[in-house]
Amino acid sequence: MLKKILVGATFAAVAVAVCVGGVVIFADEFTDADAERWQEEFMSVVKAGRELWVSADLGTNGVACAQCHPNAANTHPETYPKFQQQLGRVIPLREMINWCLMHPLEGQPLELDDPKMVAIESYIAYERRGVAMAPGKH
Repeated sequence: MLKKILVGATFAAVAVAVCVGGVVIFADEFTDADAERWQEEFMSVVKAGRELWVSADLGTNGVACAQCHPNAANTHPETYPKFQQQLGRVIPLREMINWCLMHPLEGQPLELDDPKMVAIESYIAYERRGVAMAPGKH
């Protein structure tokens, strides 16, 4: 039994590691330069999200997300997924964003992997940084 456990643990460790140029790199290893580069990329996406948030270009009626939700107020991304009465089911934040785009803004929904959707979602999450996760909360 002990041999089986050791073999399983060894296999799991190898499965998590990636061999690059003869060097084993674990998925959770990164440098300070990596973290800085990733943060800069994230903040560029947040900035793009902020620009979309305050723009009326996502809709057809001159309304911007920021008119109802200045600085992403009352969006509560930390509570998603949750039941949303407007849609009658449990949804992720991205579906609520699309609902807002189609209804208050009278625009078209975005594909869930559209860079604009990722930017909007990143901006909302950034504005609520530090708030505890509470999926399903109302």
